[in-house]
Amino acid sequence: MKRGELYRIYKRAKTDPRRSRVFVLVSRQVLVESTFSTLICAPIYSAYDGLASQVPVGVAEGLKHESSIHCDELISIPKSSLTNYIGKLIEKKMNQLDAALAVAVGIR
Repeated sequence: MKRGELYRIYKRAKTDPRRSRVFVLVSRQVLVESTFSTLICAPIYSAYDGLASQVPVGVAEGLKHESSIHCDELISIPKSSLTNYIGKLIEKKMNQLDAALAVAVGIR
């Protein structure tokens, strides 16, 4: 399991109308490798609004269609739920993700 990997999670939240959603792992790698039981993830939606806190992703990352990572909606997910691997972000997308996360949490 590595930072920047995409995983499909089934029935994560009762408020989410979808049966599953893809999330990207954003926790720092040292936390991923630790015994800590949960990791910070960002959801991926088919909508892309062009916000600085969003990162466009798509087929190149293992998805079925063009989508975007929404860094304004970070959640903590148990490691045990991150089992259905979809794909991973390339270095360019990881840099975009880092910039979007900084915008989302107000870091310059």
